[in-house]
Order: sequence, then C-alpha cells, then structure tokens
Amino acid sequence: MKRKVLATLLTCVMALSLAACGGAPKTTDAPAADAAPAAEEAPKEEAAEAPAAEAPAEEAAPAEEGKVYNVAYLVNGNLGDKSFFDSAESGLEELQSAGRIKLTTIEMGGTDEDQPRWASTLDEVSADGSYDLIICGTYQMPDYLKEAATNYPDQKYAIFDDTTYVGENSNVVNISYRQNDLGYLMGTFAACMTTDTSVENINEDPVVGFVGGVDSPVINDFLIGFIEGAQAANPDIKVDVRYTNDYVDTAIAKEYGLSMINDNKCDMIWGVAGNAGNGAAEAALETGKAWFLGVDSDQELTFSSDLAALTLTSGLKNVGNSLIWLFDEWDKGNTYWGKEVNLGIAEGGVGLVTDKNFDKYASADTKAAVEAAQKAILDGQIKVDTTIGDDSGKIDELKKAVQP
Repeated sequence: MKRKVLATLLTCVMALSLAACGGAPKTTDAPAADAAPAAEEAPKEEAAEAPAAEAPAEEAAPAEEGKVYNVAYLVNGNLGDKSFFDSAESGLEELQSAGRIKLTTIEMGGTDEDQPRWASTLDEVSADGSYDLIICGTYQMPDYLKEAATNYPDQKYAIFDDTTYVGENSNVVNISYRQNDLGYLMGTFAACMTTDTSVENINEDPVVGFVGGVDSPVINDFLIGFIEGAQAANPDIKVDVRYTNDYVDTAIAKEYGLSMINDNKCDMIWGVAGNAGNGAAEAALETGKAWFLGVDSDQELTFSSDLAALTLTSGLKNVGNSLIWLFDEWDKGNTYWGKEVNLGIAEGGVGLVTDKNFDKYASADTKAAVEAAQKAILDGQIKVDTTIGDDSGKIDELKKAVQP
C-alpha cells in the first residue's frame, strides 16, 4: 500500500469501536431493487442502500410503558444455518429474554417442496390476528408477503433483506443494509493485506478477487464499495471480478478461484455469492496460495476448521441487531410502515469481523486503515457510491479499470 495513502487514512484514526451503534437510518417509500439471497441461501445475502432522500419516520405516540409485543417469526428454511435465520432468531431471543416480546418461531423448511407451506403458514398466522408483528426475511418471501399484507391490511409485517415491494403495502416495513459501505471496509482491508508479504501466502502483486452471485444491483453494490475502498487504500490495486450467476454452484466458484489464483496471482478472494461463493474458499485451500473473505455471517464460525483457518474476516449483515433496532424505534414511537429502512454501520446493520484471524494476521497499519475508513464513512467524509437505482454504468467502468 502506498505510504502517503496510508498516512492520509491514519490521520483520520480515532478510538472508535468497529461495532458502532445508534444513529438514524435512511428511509424511503419508493420501490427499490430486488435483494440478493443470504448466506444460507445466498445473500443478504441481499439488500442495499436506498438512494432516495431521507424521509421522516411515521409519527406515533411512544409505546405504552412495559408493552410486550406478540411476535411471530416465520423461517423459510430451518434454524442452524449460522447465518441470516440464526442471526434474526438471536436478536429476537434477546428481546424475549429482556421481556420486550413474546416470540413464536415457526420453521417452514427451505426446499422447493416446502414453498406451498410458506404461503399457507403466512396466511394462517396472519388470520390468527393475535400478533403485533409478523417477521420474515430474504429474497424468496416478498411475493408471499405481498399477498398476505394485501389480504390482511390491519396486520403489521417486517421483512429483512428485501426491498422488492417497498411502499406498495402500508403495513409492511422493509429492512435493508448498506452493503456498499460494508464493501468499502472490505476493500480497504483487502488492499492493505494483499501486499503485506510478512503474512503467509501473500505475494507482492496487488491483486484481489471478487466472486459475486448474479450480476445485479445488489451484488454490485457490494462490489462498487469494495473497489472504491481498495482504490482509496492502493490506487494500483487490481480486482478480478467474476459472477457465478447463481447462489448454490460451488464448482463454478472454485473454478473461478483457481483461475484467479493461478493465472492472476490473487492472494485473497471475497465470496459474495452465498453458498456458491464458498467454492472460492475451496480453491484457496487447494492451492495453498491464497486467503478467503466471507460475507453476511462470520464464516470462521460456519466453516470446517481447514476453511475457517484461511478466512481472514467476513463482512456482516447483522439481522439480529436490525430487529432489535426496529423495536427500539417502535418503543420510541418511530414507525416505518410502508417504508424501507436502510441500516448501515452506525445502526449496527453492517460490520466487520475483527477478532480471530483478522486480529491475528492484520498489521497495526491495516487495522488503523480500516478503522479510519469506517470513521470517515460515519462522519460523512466518505460517500460510497451505490448501484441501487443507478443506471449510470459507473460500476462497469470501474470493473474494466481494475481488471487484471
């Protein structure tokens, strides 16, 4: 990394936790792009920064003191994914332990054969009429939710990591995450690490890889932040960008990873393609010449020990935190029905894993650069571009500029 660039970043450094909290989200009631799948199926994997101007929360009286909400959480899969579904459950269980909600969790299964059950369960729970809020998530649920929300206009719903029908039902709040800001932090980290030859398997060439899922606005929102953060840390950086075009095919991601490592000297690859992206981790393991970066959940906790050992960090979408934030707002009288709330670093919606391998392998300079980048985003000194609602073609120009 260029010294003068690092020096500039270091001037911004302050004692700031990488798990900041508080602050106001961006909100919009304008329709937004489809979210990408989450880690279990593929992300969060999945929603993005809304480009619209900030809109105020709906004014309402604060919740009555001691209010306990009756909440149903419908899982279009099963718990135990150590990703989106577990994160949401963890946040809701924390609220229940604090006496703030009464929670009913229903696991509906995640196969194609289970999908009719998703619709019928959502209808049954909505018809029950006893729940203050029904929660579901990810890119597979919006069509089912829209039908239910239309049929039961007095029932309140929240869907995380999806923005498909924002504003079309006044009883639904869509929770999305600023993955472009997250991408910037990951790009800063990758650019600093890729020339730190004191670390095993790092070569002198400033080349990193990005294996995305579908070439779509949401996945490219991760990417535009990744490239911009990497370029800010090292203007000479190269980013090998490829797409699997789905979220389950680990074989194609492994093929891409092998090519990136063997042909272009990539020494770390960010997999942003759900389960498919994990094929790039397998490529890093097989060659013994590269590292992997995870997404959405802490993949050091989800991988086998050999894959976890080569995962330097993961970019997080903190679904559990976002649901706690939603109830905090509700208790204050701030509601967002019919709108999208777009949560970033300040609200704890996104973040970076900074313990385990990050702490072990990142130098003091690299840690400082990431912290400085985060502070600059929080302070508004850095405005990360987004691909959501943007048809300018900037992402295509950036990809061409950094391709090895």
